[in-house]
Amino acid sequence: MSILVNKASRVLVQGFTGTEGTFHAAQMIEYGTNVVGGVTPNKGGTNHLDRRVFNTVAECVKETGANVSIIFVPPAFAADAIMEAAEAGVALVVCITEGIPVQDMVRVKNFLLGTTTRLIGPNCPGVITAGECKVGIMPGFVFKQGRIGIVSKSGTLTYEAADQVAKAGLGISTAVGIGGDPIIGTTTKEAIELFMNDPETDAIVMIGEIGGGMEAEAARYIQSTGNKKPVVGFIAGQTAPPGRRMGHAGAIVGGADDTAAAKMKIMEECGIHVVQSPADIGKTMASVLSKSLQS
Repeated sequence: MSILVNKASRVLVQGFTGTEGTFHAAQMIEYGTNVVGGVTPNKGGTNHLDRRVFNTVAECVKETGANVSIIFVPPAFAADAIMEAAEAGVALVVCITEGIPVQDMVRVKNFLLGTTTRLIGPNCPGVITAGECKVGIMPGFVFKQGRIGIVSKSGTLTYEAADQVAKAGLGISTAVGIGGDPIIGTTTKEAIELFMNDPETDAIVMIGEIGGGMEAEAARYIQSTGNKKPVVGFIAGQTAPPGRRMGHAGAIVGGADDTAAAKMKIMEECGIHVVQSPADIGKTMASVLSKSLQS
């Protein structure tokens, strides 16, 4: 296994019988993920995709032993869905939902402080441990097994990085899409920390974007470890104008330190191998690993 999920993970789907939940749950099952059931209020006792449907997360956890949840619930109800999963004792909650109000996420963050639940997202593509378990919406075929970890704010750039790594003759241990909202459950630094402590990850790809200070925080943490594992970094939004939100709710340049150039400078100062284009991620990683083996 690598970080967060593996072939032993028991996954439940919140919003199981909806269009999105149905489509992506079927894809996860096809990938080999152990989806043990799902939750849709008022549909408990029925079957869907050959799995039991429950009215509540607590019932599903009690009957199936689920320890991971993925949420495909509309924005107005998603915060309550996250807190319901945490209250039921689910260890890892992955929230795909986009557009959750910031005020709702403030409430969620405060609620999670009193629990042992880790949240990935919201507004994220999920988590995949290559060849073992997919909890999210990413195209599984892109992720070849290997020993490179990926942490990314962007869904599509997660897939691009995985493809670049594969084309360079390497593979992925786990990829974590942390989400692009202003308030998320797991930060870049927290995900990097998991990879730094993972014996099955040799190096890390870190993909950030304009807005916020997560990349700088992660870069300083990487430097504090003595750069014990090589990190290749990319920042999206290099041509973004100040004050205009770009794609993600959190991707807005609010100050001088929020720009792509400022983040890239900090990352370089902290020993991260920064690339100007995502097309250079794979070959740069291969070159960095080759040099580290020679030394």
